[in-house]
Amino acid sequence: MNIRISNASSDPIYIQILSQIRQSILNGELAAGDHLPSIRQLAKDLQVSVITTKRVYEELEKEQLIDSVVGKGSFVSGANQDFIRERRMKQLEAKMLEVIQESKELGMNSQDLIHHLTLLFEEE
Repeated sequence: MNIRISNASSDPIYIQILSQIRQSILNGELAAGDHLPSIRQLAKDLQVSVITTKRVYEELEKEQLIDSVVGKGSFVSGANQDFIRERRMKQLEAKMLEVIQESKELGMNSQDLIHHLTLLFEEE
């Protein structure tokens, strides 16, 4: 897990960490059952307060993205695939809205966009 903290960001440190772990789970970089570093180890690795990493893990648990087992640690949840799919769909929709806006600015109509998207999809 590669987490980067930016001092230039307007987001608090815990939000930066939370967002990056959440994104890794939603993107499938972290799979169901993957073991996460302990709260203390993550704090040490990132050189942040244990309180900060504890807050991150608590939020991820509330979102049902991770499960914590006393004495064993924290793991990526495997029980919430529908939630993960829904979150990824929302991210995809946001990206699509950006593409739609950009295509409108280029003067494309919906058929042009669909045609272009179909060509790109078939190339993959």
